[in-house]
Amino acid sequence: MAREQGQKLIAQNKKARHDYLIEDTFEAGLVLTGTEVKSLRQGRASLVDGFVDIDGGEAWLHAVHIPEYSQGTWTNHSARRKRKLLLHGAEIAKIEREVAEKGMTVVPLSLYFKDGRAKVEIAVAKGKKSWDKRQAIAERTANREKEQAVGRYLKGIRD
Repeated sequence: MAREQGQKLIAQNKKARHDYLIEDTFEAGLVLTGTEVKSLRQGRASLVDGFVDIDGGEAWLHAVHIPEYSQGTWTNHSARRKRKLLLHGAEIAKIEREVAEKGMTVVPLSLYFKDGRAKVEIAVAKGKKSWDKRQAIAERTANREKEQAVGRYLKGIRD
């Protein structure tokens, strides 16, 4: 059987990019059981409530929902168990230093298969205040309107 090539997205946490200011991102492997991998291959997962905790020099992914595999038997996994992340020691130390700063947290951004292996993209982030969110939305809207105006000008359409 041929090995998988490329990247296949399973789940994304779009709300994290809205609620947090992303400082730094890391790619981590996941320690999974067989039924979890089968469930992920069906494209079923949710990162909405997920977070990462550093405990004893190890990184753990909490509250990520990977539903039970439908054809699983007594070997099935629990849906919201904590899962170990595979990171280099230097990366874990860097994350731990950054989280020690006030207001920093680690959230999962996306879950995907890369060359057949399950990976999660995690980010060290700072929570946004409500005015930060409104400002980001206003900037996006202004940029969109500016691009539309340039496009209309280039097409020769006058307002």
